[in-house]
Amino acid sequence: MTLDLHIIRQAEQVIRQYIHQTPVLSSDTLNRQTGSQLHFKCENFQKSGSFKIRGACYSVLSLPVELAQKGVVAHSVGNHGGALALIAKLRNIPVSIVVPSDAPSVKIDAIRQYGAEVIICDPTMEARESTSLQIVEEKGATYIPPFDSYPVMTGQGTLGLELFKQIDNIDAVVVPVGGGGLISGISYAIKALNPAIEVIGVEPTAANFAAQSLAAGTLCESKNSQLKTIADGLAAGTGKLTLPFIKKYVDELLVVDDELIVEAMELIWTRMKIIVEPAAAAALAAVLKHSDRFHRRNTVLIMTGGNVNLNRLPWS
Repeated sequence: MTLDLHIIRQAEQVIRQYIHQTPVLSSDTLNRQTGSQLHFKCENFQKSGSFKIRGACYSVLSLPVELAQKGVVAHSVGNHGGALALIAKLRNIPVSIVVPSDAPSVKIDAIRQYGAEVIICDPTMEARESTSLQIVEEKGATYIPPFDSYPVMTGQGTLGLELFKQIDNIDAVVVPVGGGGLISGISYAIKALNPAIEVIGVEPTAANFAAQSLAAGTLCESKNSQLKTIADGLAAGTGKLTLPFIKKYVDELLVVDDELIVEAMELIWTRMKIIVEPAAAAALAAVLKHSDRFHRRNTVLIMTGGNVNLNRLPWS
């Protein structure tokens, strides 16, 4: 299996009644500040609060009835788990979410509110994966990866299709990168429809594994099980399945530090009056850092989510 434009279009029809077509907003203030025409694609207004609902929805709805009835399981720091929990609830199937003990409480609370069984594990990728595997073996549930999965990438690719319905004459699309599922799906869909549009990924300095992998010519994985970045949604190593798509369809990867992510996040909150999480703000941080690169260009920024712990704001 691989990504396919026809299947992404089919996925768009499959999930359309379960998700929002999220709005695209702009800010004259930020346009003047950056010298670019910015279009903020607001997946922070998406069901479950992030783009993750797209991939989770397609993955769950694609399961045959006999498999779905045994339930689904995933590990997640929050957004993927919340999205999967919501869709499993809508399909009325069991769902277990393995969550590291250091995950943001606001995201853990959301997962529980959707009715999922939450299993807390040690804050390491090894613990998350082994605990998930144990549940699969015990319950016969289907494992839904957070990013390294063709159905997940296919679902995320529907966001790329949506952009063409909402924005004319796109020059560039800036996509925050964690494991790479979102940018794989978006870049594939965009390049299939208009190869001239640039797709630019952005990673935090502490988790720039896609950039490292492309530079090294091989998959670079985290040697630190607890990545420290304000953008917790991007604190992941690149996937084995996603890296080839990033290599083939992404034009450039930019890296930004946490200080600039916080600055961008505060600008979005104060100038646009919308709540986005640090991972989303990384897209604007890239434009702030490389304003010359985006000068006078019609640039789409993917606001990946808005699940923020209001008791731990980075500027308070």
